[in-house]
Amino acid sequence: MQYFRVTSGFAALAILSFTVAAQSPTTAYPVKPVRMIVPFVPGGPTDIVGRAVARKLEESLGQQVVIDNRGGANGTLGTTLTAKAAPDGYTIGIGSLGTLGISPSVYPKLGYDVMKDFEHIAMIGSVGNALIVHPSVPAKNLRELIALAKKNPGKLNYASVGSTSHLMAEMINSMAGVQTVHIPYKGASPALVALLSGEVDFFVNAFPGLLPHIQAGRLRALAVTTTKRSPLAPDVPTMLEAGLPGYNASTWYSLVAPAATPREIVARLNQATVKALRSQDLLDSFAASDTEVMIMTPEQTADFARNEIAKWAKVVKTAGVTPQ
Repeated sequence: MQYFRVTSGFAALAILSFTVAAQSPTTAYPVKPVRMIVPFVPGGPTDIVGRAVARKLEESLGQQVVIDNRGGANGTLGTTLTAKAAPDGYTIGIGSLGTLGISPSVYPKLGYDVMKDFEHIAMIGSVGNALIVHPSVPAKNLRELIALAKKNPGKLNYASVGSTSHLMAEMINSMAGVQTVHIPYKGASPALVALLSGEVDFFVNAFPGLLPHIQAGRLRALAVTTTKRSPLAPDVPTMLEAGLPGYNASTWYSLVAPAATPREIVARLNQATVKALRSQDLLDSFAASDTEVMIMTPEQTADFARNEIAKWAKVVKTAGVTPQ
C-alpha cells in the first residue's frame, strides 16, 4: 500500500485528480466483452465482414467481441438497436451503404438519425458491384444494353435485393435516360435464381458472389460499378469505360457507436480498427472477396456518411422512388 503526505490543498487536489483518472472507465476500456450488432442475418456479406473485423479487434482490445445478428427491415432494425444502446463503448454496430447512406431517403420514419444518433468510429472497406445480364439478352456491352433499353422502353427488367441494388440500377436508368422495370426479391439467392433462369434481364449486385456464374458462362458481366476494375475480373470494364461517365457506386461498411460514447473510447476503437485493417491476414481475406480497405479517422468517417446521404438522396428523388 502506498501512502501520501498532503502538504497543501493543491497537493490534495492533484492526488484526487490522479486517483480519478486512474479509475476512469475510459482509461481502462475495455474491461469486458464488446457486443457488435450486425443488422442482417448470419452468412450474408455484412455478417462476413463484421466477423472478420471482430476477430482482429479482439486481438487489439484484449476482450471478446460478440456478434449479435439482428436482421430485419432491410437492416434498419439492428441499426436502430445500436443507436439506442448505452453509450459506454460496449455496444458497437456495423453500418453500411444501405443502412446509413440510402435508408434516410427511403424510410421517412426511420428509427435513427445517421448524423445525430451515432458516433462514427471508422470506415472498414468497400465492395465492388457488377452489372450482370442473362446470356439471352442481346447486348454484349453496356452501350448496347442502353441502346436496347431505349429502343424498347419498359420492356427490360431487373432484379433487386433491398434498396442498395434497386437504387444502383435506378442510377443507371436515370444517367442513361432509359426506362426498365423493377422486380424486387426477398434475398440475393432468389434474385440470382431468377436471373439464371432468364426470368429477369439484369441485376446489379456484389461481384464476388456472381463471379462463378460469369466464369461458367451462365451470366455475362457488362461493367463494374466502381471507378477501378476488379482484380478478380480485370477484363470487365468500369461504368466509365463502358460508356456511362460519372457513375460510381460501391457497397461500403463502417463501424458506429451510440451517440455520446466518450471520445476516448471512440478513438481507442478507431485505433484498434485501423490496426486490424492493416493486418496482412485481413487484407488477404478482403482481397479474396474484392473488398477494398478504407482507413479513415472518426471525423472523416462521419463526413463520408454525410456525403453518401446527400448523394443517394438525389438518386432517390431523380428515380422517383416512393419513400416507404
